[in-house]
Amino acid sequence: MTRTVRVEGRGFAGYDVVIGDGLIAHAGRRVAELGFHSVFVVADATVDALHGNRLRAGLTAADVRHAGIRVPPGEASKSFDGLRTVLSALADAGVDRKGAVIALGGGVTGDLAGLAAALWMRGVALIQLPTTLLAQVDSSVGGKTAIDLPQGKNLVGAFHQPRLVLADMDALATLPPRQLRSGWAEALKHGLICDPAYFDSLTGPDAAGAGGDRAALARVVARSVEIKADVVGQDEKEAGARALLNLGHTFGHAVEAELGFDDAVMTHGEAVALGCCLAFRFSAAEGLCDDAEARRVDAAFAAAGLPTRLPEGLSAGALLRRMAGDKKAEAGRLTLILARGVGRAFVAKDVDPEPVARLLRTEGAA
Repeated sequence: MTRTVRVEGRGFAGYDVVIGDGLIAHAGRRVAELGFHSVFVVADATVDALHGNRLRAGLTAADVRHAGIRVPPGEASKSFDGLRTVLSALADAGVDRKGAVIALGGGVTGDLAGLAAALWMRGVALIQLPTTLLAQVDSSVGGKTAIDLPQGKNLVGAFHQPRLVLADMDALATLPPRQLRSGWAEALKHGLICDPAYFDSLTGPDAAGAGGDRAALARVVARSVEIKADVVGQDEKEAGARALLNLGHTFGHAVEAELGFDDAVMTHGEAVALGCCLAFRFSAAEGLCDDAEARRVDAAFAAAGLPTRLPEGLSAGALLRRMAGDKKAEAGRLTLILARGVGRAFVAKDVDPEPVARLLRTEGAA
């Protein structure tokens, strides 16, 4: 049983996000149906060991020629060194403009492979096979690709929409619980942006998905993709409404950068969870929403086993400098995604940094 969500927009060719079981094994057939007879697979090394043989067998059965490269798991692969390695491998494999790049892995692999596809020969086709919940509900859809710099996350990138996304529920069965929780953070974020009923469902019956329930996870992936598809269809390149999808990210990215992008310390999903909590606490402190709403958000993330408080040892000044360098900042002035309540997020520009610093110090930053 599969479900398909269509992503359409004025500035790009539409594509399907297919959600179901066994999709990695049958990806070859779908790739061939799109007209690709040669692909290059960029795979997370850990994921490749789990699922790579099924993908390659399906490609072979569909008469799709394939080569590929394994990349180390973790945020460190999203670097110039990682990008150079993938581009060199594409050159060695002789991938031409009629070929396609397949990203097999989580958000790191999707971002890295996507940017390589955007750059190689000025752009070749990209097919996303996301294997983490976070990538399935969020990063594989919408065409954002990027690598990190020491100064900040996702600062070097391009918009490059995929031709197809296959979200295989079987892959989620091999995820560690921490990675499921990280993806759950992004799903909760989608509810916080524009769908309070969805947010409530993630703390109700469908909260079973956070523990790995297959049917609940499929419903969550489908609804999150619907939300993201609607926003991306309106605003592909983040000129307006798409910025809302960054709820929690300005705070979260700053924390990630200060922690050295170390997944062992804090995953991206955990940083988003913390960032959403901080965004709602700041909104409440500024009188934009009730304190009860901020507490409600804290409780939802805490119940999912996600962090809601700043780690020890961080500096408010350092975090603010990171936030000022965020992609949404303008002339060094902060742009934050804030909220008037659950499901009522909005873009706040030219935010005064002093109240933000005050909140960070209240939260334990030095």
